[in-house]
Amino acid sequence: MTSIQSHIQYVYDNAPAIRGIMDEAGVNPADIHTLDDLQKIPVTSKDKLQQMQQENPPFGGFVTVPIKKLQRVYLSPGPIYDPHGYGDSAAQDAAKEAFTKAGFTDDDLVLNTFLYHMVPAGLLMDEALATIGATIIPMGPGNVEVQIKVIMDLQTTAYVGTPSFLEMILAKAEEMGISRLPIKKAFFSAEPYTPSQRQKFEGTYGMVTSQAYATADLGILAYEIPGKPGLYVPQNVIIQVCSPETGELLTEGELGEVVVTSLSHTYPLIRFGTGDLSIMKTVTHEDGTTQKWLQGWMGRSGEAIKVRGMFLHPNALRAASAAFPAIKQIQAVVGRDGARDTVTLHVVGDVNPDELAKAVKETARLSIDSVKVVESIEGTRLVRDTRTFD
Repeated sequence: MTSIQSHIQYVYDNAPAIRGIMDEAGVNPADIHTLDDLQKIPVTSKDKLQQMQQENPPFGGFVTVPIKKLQRVYLSPGPIYDPHGYGDSAAQDAAKEAFTKAGFTDDDLVLNTFLYHMVPAGLLMDEALATIGATIIPMGPGNVEVQIKVIMDLQTTAYVGTPSFLEMILAKAEEMGISRLPIKKAFFSAEPYTPSQRQKFEGTYGMVTSQAYATADLGILAYEIPGKPGLYVPQNVIIQVCSPETGELLTEGELGEVVVTSLSHTYPLIRFGTGDLSIMKTVTHEDGTTQKWLQGWMGRSGEAIKVRGMFLHPNALRAASAAFPAIKQIQAVVGRDGARDTVTLHVVGDVNPDELAKAVKETARLSIDSVKVVESIEGTRLVRDTRTFD
């Protein structure tokens, strides 16, 4: 029995949701011999995962162990519960590979500005950095002036977080009369890393930078090697680029949806559709080894949009606006103000702007910048992205 067939057999036997999906499609674990055979199993979208969790709480039948056997449970917007099991190191191994390829070593003193509560980013990065022997400062986001004091007092050599937050730190440092921080390298995720930001960090400040493509459900799915284009898929991650309409596997070089099969033994998402679009190829390294490679993030196939590192789902708007009967239509318009994403709610109907903004914030876990009462909504999407990244 092949390793992928063994994994599918285990998941089929222990995760009722996967068994139901396969049974409905008429697929048996014995039918899965190779990675290409995975396309026989239907794709499960993020919206479908959320629906299944709501219908069968708390995990929708995707977890293979009792809840008391889990190590942690995170909460993603939707809401979606993301469980993590003891001894389940797949996500940590992928993050360790990404940091190693990015040039992080046991000599680094790393400022980790990702959140440490309710979302997995902070702890995931922390644990992966610990495996390579780095010293971690678990700051989380916010408190920019305190961040700068810590950086200067401890002579921090590396930064982990979003590129926009590092921009804020650098801008505030200049206001404080500090022309240069000791940070030599930076590792980004959760939001787009623009060419202008790269020019600033690498050109003006002389940093070595890299970025990772990651999701809360699965961890790091691909990473950048400094000085090389595109994103490299970790050795223990199974990614396929598939038709958004049919779920069929596309040939290399074709644009399609990024579909991931998790090797987690606790929370095995099989053929999980991220909704992200990309192109995948196989590349050969200088030593002759090969690796899967993504061209980069090339848009979304679904309606959810990533804002400030979090996905803003149409369902969050629907849930929040349900408490306001006077609302006839609602739309979140995502924009960009300098280095910061903005969210403006366009509303048709009579509503208290402050109350609506609070309701959406509680549901989507994103701050709303403003609420605008309009006569009509542009287009049909509940979340409209007007950002441009230079």
